[in-house]
Amino acid sequence: MATKRKSRGAYMISAVAEMYEIHPQTLRLYEREGLLRPSRSEGNTRLYTDEDLERLEFILNLARDLGVNIAGMAIILQMRERMEEMNRQMQSFVDYVRTEMLSKMQQAAPVNEAGLVPMRRPVIVPQPARTSQKNRK
Repeated sequence: MATKRKSRGAYMISAVAEMYEIHPQTLRLYEREGLLRPSRSEGNTRLYTDEDLERLEFILNLARDLGVNIAGMAIILQMRERMEEMNRQMQSFVDYVRTEMLSKMQQAAPVNEAGLVPMRRPVIVPQPARTSQKNRK
């Protein structure tokens, strides 16, 4: 779904409903079901951020294009959040391993300028013995 906003900031429910051509009650329903979590102003007015609108676009894509119901949306969004968290954890682990490996490599004695280790003797790979047609019978 194409992004329908151009500026950054917070949007009131009426503006969001108009931008996405949905009823404000639909937005309230999505909030009641835990699909959206807009912030609130001091006067308790719902304020939708750019991140909220991105999430809304994803929700509307699920509903309009894929026909997913609210229960399905909740499951998909929860799985998406878990996958994003797992991705963050994996990236953190990769960064840690990379840092540790670089540290260990810097502590190790240099092998030579090219980074190659000389072999003591040549390696000979034995060839399998060939059998003749007469021996197979």
